[in-house]
Amino acid sequence: MTTPTVIDVWLGDLTFPGYMDRLHRLGAEFEKAHPEYRINIEGRDFRNLSREIAEAADAGRPPAIGEFYFAVTQAAYDMRTRDGAPLFTSVQQAIAGRTEILGEPVVVDDLLPAVREHYSRDGDLVSMPAVVTAMLIYGNQDLLRAAGVERLPTTWEELEAACEAVAALPDGPRHAVTWSNHGLFFQQALAVQGGQLADRDNGRSGRAARLDLSSKEMLTWVEYWQRLHRNGHYLYTGKIPDWEGNLKAFADQDVALRITSSNDLNYMAQAAEHAGFEMTVGRFPGRAGEPYGGNIIAGTSLWLTAGLDEVTQDGALAFMQFLNNPRNAADRHIASSFVPVTRSSYRLLEEEGWFEANPYHRLASAQLGSYTEGEGVPPCRGALFGDFAGAQDVMTRAMGDVLLQGADAAERFAEATREAQELLDAYERDRVDNGVRSPESLRVEYFAGVEAYTGAQLENAVRGSNG
Repeated sequence: MTTPTVIDVWLGDLTFPGYMDRLHRLGAEFEKAHPEYRINIEGRDFRNLSREIAEAADAGRPPAIGEFYFAVTQAAYDMRTRDGAPLFTSVQQAIAGRTEILGEPVVVDDLLPAVREHYSRDGDLVSMPAVVTAMLIYGNQDLLRAAGVERLPTTWEELEAACEAVAALPDGPRHAVTWSNHGLFFQQALAVQGGQLADRDNGRSGRAARLDLSSKEMLTWVEYWQRLHRNGHYLYTGKIPDWEGNLKAFADQDVALRITSSNDLNYMAQAAEHAGFEMTVGRFPGRAGEPYGGNIIAGTSLWLTAGLDEVTQDGALAFMQFLNNPRNAADRHIASSFVPVTRSSYRLLEEEGWFEANPYHRLASAQLGSYTEGEGVPPCRGALFGDFAGAQDVMTRAMGDVLLQGADAAERFAEATREAQELLDAYERDRVDNGVRSPESLRVEYFAGVEAYTGAQLENAVRGSNG
């Protein structure tokens, strides 16, 4: 009997209940269809995964497939083996125009254009999208109606007006709105204004060399945020990022509005159901009178290690396609609120009546562009630069100083720009000297400098104070 070829797959364990169990089941299903392979899935702490992959590569033992958080994309591009060769190879180039691999249909051309573009360089899909999320605003419809707010705000100006209406309620919550002090919210606020964090088109038309955390668009957002806080409308828990605390505030009806990722959609709906109020969902508000710049893409992608033998590489590529086939991508959306990454998975959910029964999920998916053929990508493109994680930690700390210490926004974010630039310069020096193999270059902003949260903590927050 032939010994199966082992495909090592290192994934981030997001700690949500049942998350890794589902992935292991998919691995077993793939093995059943392809008994010549064994899928060895390892769920690893997301705080350390990027560094562990780099260390394994330096020791000559990288996994065939490694998962990277989107903020580490530039570092993944830059990673090198101990011999100085690129650690990863392009997924699209490895597919080499094939329409199926080991009988698994290739899904690359079915990916949402915006998602495919985000993980492409010069039109070449470098890594395979896995977890994809968008930004949304959630409302307690009961509180909003009581305040005379008939629909969710679609602009920053409408959001501020809604906050004032909630504040006028005789027995209303002390604050109207909350969101986490996390890099995603800065990125999204810049995106809707057409702003950028880095030069050279956010690092998309050339290697980013200069950062700007005190641009007009950034300061417009920071000062707006500061004003809502100063006027008592915005609830800041004082923690970075405190996803759990912000969800709990919504569950306890201590706020009427929360802005957060579509990743939280299931938890938000559970919180509303448990507390007995109606929830409504909309897109992240834009600026009045200005074109809406689009919705950022967050999440993870899967990277294919270079230099694999043909049998191993084809097994790894086939497994990537299998994970994103219509059924599996649709089920991932149902289980975890992640955006279905292909048009076919969206159509499957539509045909099965999922969106009719769960209309909020349709809205989350629609934020990243059309699911029909021929549509272009939204104008928003996420930034690509080294030590993205460190730069976002810098801006969240700066925002904390503005909110809690009363720091001048322009001065504090000018200082933040200098701090972030020093991190980028250090990254570039390290890249040249060491080929991006040092752990410091591979920080994951989702956790770096912040407290990690788990699915169990979110489940507790869903139940609120009365749970």
